[in-house]
Amino acid sequence: MANLRIGTCSWKYDSWRNLLYSQNENINYLQEYSQKYNTVEIDQWFWSLHDIDKVTLPAKHVVEEYAASVPDDFTFSIKVPNSITLTHFYNRTKSAPLRENPYFLSAELFEKFIESLQPLKSKLGPLMFQFEYLNKQKMSSQKTFQDRFSEFAKNIPKGYTYAIEIRNPNYLNAPYFYFLNDNNLRHVFLQGYYMPAITNVFLNFASSIKNETVLRLHGPDRKGIEKKTGRKWDQIVENRDDEILAIVRMIQQLLDKDISVYVNVNNHYEGSAPLTIERIQSRISQ
Repeated sequence: MANLRIGTCSWKYDSWRNLLYSQNENINYLQEYSQKYNTVEIDQWFWSLHDIDKVTLPAKHVVEEYAASVPDDFTFSIKVPNSITLTHFYNRTKSAPLRENPYFLSAELFEKFIESLQPLKSKLGPLMFQFEYLNKQKMSSQKTFQDRFSEFAKNIPKGYTYAIEIRNPNYLNAPYFYFLNDNNLRHVFLQGYYMPAITNVFLNFASSIKNETVLRLHGPDRKGIEKKTGRKWDQIVENRDDEILAIVRMIQQLLDKDISVYVNVNNHYEGSAPLTIERIQSRISQ
């Protein structure tokens, strides 16, 4: 039977105290969070690439703390470190020359990452590979990307759920979904930035979605919504009612196909992830 898990992207926000958390000074945010939701996205370990000789992976004591803070039926969807998903180092200026990332799709580094997650193993949901927009300088073609990832996928640990978030709209075509299914990979539907509406993508490729999938709800204007909220995430400032109704219909269609769904909601989507989740859940139950 298909399962639906709805949670937020990250969880440590003081402005959620009136929505989700107590006023306890020594609050364990994750422990209180897990009393209401049964999943969360960890994105903090994504930011791992610092230089050629400096890559950080999850600290053992942090992973153990997270595992101890949640009940047995709780799951984490985790963004794979960018040391593995970036083709090149970030440039501070557009005119700076590109520097290749020697760890890009490194099976050896990825295995070390998996080892670092072992205290969470029984609670792991999808491990998500988030790729930036891959222009021709960074990736010569979609086929090259798929070939390189296919080779990488042959050499990484089995028994985990792997998902890909691609940020090239032109990659969202039949060959891409064949590639995912051939390699037992899941698609991450990203709502926001410059990507097409996930409901349209689903409409075009619904028959290609055969396994558990992830919907990540971000907004199209990160800086704009931060300005509106002042980074205080306790109210809706961008009402997306029509969009939410379409997404709820999409979720229901996936569940009807016996496909489990993770919905990861970001504060930047409407202004407050917990309030957006309430709005989604109220429509699902109608």
